[in-house]
Amino acid sequence: MFSRRNRRPKTPELLKAWECLDSGDIPGALRQLRAGGEEQPLGEVALVVGRAAGSAGFDDLQQAAAALVARPGHAQALFDFGYACVERGLSYLAIPALREVLRGNPGRLGVVRELVSAYEREGRHREAAEELARHEADFTDWPDRYLLVFNAIMSGDLALARRQHALLPDPEDPMWLPTQARQSRMLERAAAVGAATALDLTDLRGWQYVIGGTVLGTLSPYGFDGGMTGRYAWLQDTPDQCLRGLLRLRTLLETTEVRPRSVSLLPDRGSRILGLAAAEVLGLPAEPFAAGREDTVVVAYDLNDVADPEILGQLFERTPGQVLHEHASSWTDTPVVTADSVTLLHQSVVAPWGEQTHQGADGGVEHGPADDRPEKELAAEITGADPTPDEDDGQAPPDSDEVFTAFVTATRATWLRGDRARLSSSGPVPSSRFA
Repeated sequence: MFSRRNRRPKTPELLKAWECLDSGDIPGALRQLRAGGEEQPLGEVALVVGRAAGSAGFDDLQQAAAALVARPGHAQALFDFGYACVERGLSYLAIPALREVLRGNPGRLGVVRELVSAYEREGRHREAAEELARHEADFTDWPDRYLLVFNAIMSGDLALARRQHALLPDPEDPMWLPTQARQSRMLERAAAVGAATALDLTDLRGWQYVIGGTVLGTLSPYGFDGGMTGRYAWLQDTPDQCLRGLLRLRTLLETTEVRPRSVSLLPDRGSRILGLAAAEVLGLPAEPFAAGREDTVVVAYDLNDVADPEILGQLFERTPGQVLHEHASSWTDTPVVTADSVTLLHQSVVAPWGEQTHQGADGGVEHGPADDRPEKELAAEITGADPTPDEDDGQAPPDSDEVFTAFVTATRATWLRGDRARLSSSGPVPSSRFA
């Protein structure tokens, strides 16, 4: 049984966390722990986590938290708590505990690897690379040097990644071969597009291609210097934007000389609507998706809307001549497969045919019903839309057709290679997230 032992929590965030727990708001309590930062007393944090874990039925985390409450400075208790937090998706709570273990036990590679895992899940790749570099004299090539290369890439430090990759021998264990090939392709893509784009920490299109092989069709014209760097936070999508994305897809196919013979329609309504429009724009026949079909463009509106895990599994391994295009891709909840072409990156999106939000007569927000017109009619609305880009706010970099075509030209030899593994991170280019 967890209790505060008649002690007043030492920070305002801990006090608010307890208030959230008293009201049954477990997510709210955990948000308060994140807001409190990494200098909070670990024993006090463990009290909150233990009670939250007990309410959620996470026995492993509850037991680890109880052990840390009983022995706040004990290395094994700290490690077990950190490990359980990582396993339960609370990596931000694992980091201070695992760092504390290393302070008293420097050089323990098992702890280093778990800390690196926590950093990676939080998107803190630079800190992961720095931690690994500190232990280079002791670590093994697989996985440690591989992880150093990976985190150097994901933090945007290509010079470090290339130096370390040159020292990385072929793995003895064949289980690492797909991982080795995936990492080699990342560096090959970086070399290919490096002459055509900056690959600095604001180059969203460049890094999206390096880390996942995805050609990003458009950049958000809003808030580039205000924290979004080309991504959308919340977007109410339009037929105009859909057509703009399909025209960029057509430019991509023409420039790379990829010649599909059909458009494949995924089963969800949004993908069927967009797929019918794509078939018209590309001048190709549309047919239902079939696994193994070659020389086709598979069109998804949002891959997170594809509910059939069998179809998603069939898209993981590349079929010859197959191109996977996704219009609206979530960068905060990445799809289980990574598309070859994406129109835009969003945190939250409402499709043009979804429930629309608008300002009411009284100034308040009103929600309109979803558009239930036939799919062909909605597809025709896309093909008849105006693809002229919205006027930007003066912060966004140039995103003309000429800029896009020059980028695509640089990708020809490295595009459409390898599997479509899920992106584990948004990469080196930061953007603001909204709850």
